[in-house]
Amino acid sequence: MRALSPRAWPMAFKVPLFVALLMAGLALVIGQVVLHRLSRDQERHLAELASAYLDGVSTAVLPAAIRRDVWEAFEALDRARDRYRGIAIVVAIVTEPSGTVLAASAPRLFPVGSVLPEPLLARFPDGDRLVIDAAAERGFIARELREGEIAVGRILVELDIAALIAERAEVRLALVAVNAAIAVLLAAAGFWLVRRMLAPLSILRAHVAAGEDGAMTPVPEVVIARQPPEFAALFRAFNRTARALAEREAMAARLAEEEKYALLGKLASGLAHEVNNPLGGLFTAVDTLSRHGADPEVRQRTLALLRRGLADIRTVVRASLVTAKERPGQGALRPEDIDDLRLLVRHEAERKGIRLIWRNDLAGELALDRTMVRQVVLNLLLNAVAASPEGSTVSLAAQIVDGSLRVTVADSGGGLPPWARHVLAHPEEGPPTGGGLGLWTAARLARALGGRILVEAAPGGSRLGLAAPIAGEPALAA
Repeated sequence: MRALSPRAWPMAFKVPLFVALLMAGLALVIGQVVLHRLSRDQERHLAELASAYLDGVSTAVLPAAIRRDVWEAFEALDRARDRYRGIAIVVAIVTEPSGTVLAASAPRLFPVGSVLPEPLLARFPDGDRLVIDAAAERGFIARELREGEIAVGRILVELDIAALIAERAEVRLALVAVNAAIAVLLAAAGFWLVRRMLAPLSILRAHVAAGEDGAMTPVPEVVIARQPPEFAALFRAFNRTARALAEREAMAARLAEEEKYALLGKLASGLAHEVNNPLGGLFTAVDTLSRHGADPEVRQRTLALLRRGLADIRTVVRASLVTAKERPGQGALRPEDIDDLRLLVRHEAERKGIRLIWRNDLAGELALDRTMVRQVVLNLLLNAVAASPEGSTVSLAAQIVDGSLRVTVADSGGGLPPWARHVLAHPEEGPPTGGGLGLWTAARLARALGGRILVEAAPGGSRLGLAAPIAGEPALAA
């Protein structure tokens, strides 16, 4: 039903249709004016002919009416019929002052001495005024016969105006045909003209739509050269915008790549620290075995130390591999995916003497992209550790709130600056300049998860949280 709405019609159809309707309305008004003028001219011309006819007839009939001479009155009416052939007379009647018929051009219909029916008499006006009955195709006019101040009778004339009505119909039909032809021609010309005018917009729309699958491609200069000045300016402005967006996307990709390498560097540093610590103990254990391996108690204690050290190394390597190599969409989120992040930031935290407070209330798998969630939370943790002073605390709390995953990271820094709040609220504007790339990356990934980064007030620092809806659960509350 929406396609039937006029708002959904294409401009190339609406404009010609509007022109055709406007032309039809204008033609209707003009046609009415023409027909009114034609009717008025016909009636005036007919009234003049009828008045001339009455002038002649009244002069000829007056003596007969005074003497009540029927035959002379009839002869005068008969002569007048032959003399005024430009007027179609149906019947002419001469009546006496009493209203009885003295003579008529149709004596069988109106015999001498008969009284005219009242309905017929009512159709004849007083004076020389012409009355038109278009439905009956008849005209009626009357004149009083007087000798000085004495009334001696009336002449009543009924006219056939079928030819005038037919002429009006022909004019009306001609007006309709001509106006319809003009409206169709104007609509066709308008359709062609609007299609031609909108052709540049079709080109622009195709280039804009191409941006849905990738970068927008500029309009070739050879195409721009064929356009009117207004559209040429529009195309060049579009090209400038497309180039600016391409440069912005390239810069964003470059900065994201740099952030990835920076993050990998931090992970490598932390990995080396976490691996070197148990390695030192392992080498010590190997030396102990080489010297005191014959002692069963020493051997058992040393082997247990070796197992614990190797398990620690395996845990750290597994956590690093999940973050660095796993692609988005390769697994659901598990509680241990959050706990692994503690190992990855522990080196940075210990280097600054920061104590990590960890509370993970998740239980079982969640229908969320584990890799993207880990990347968001890891960015928030690293940012919190970097912003906190030495000897302070950074806390993490993971829980389910109203059908959504809520992971909150609180630091002891000086609070979130305004530019950082803007980056978190509007990641679509691109990465910031001069820092804050980790926050921008976290905000973008949160958007990709269908959630957002929450900024909460915290005494002596800031509290940032990932809020992401879990598949199959109610949508995230605003």
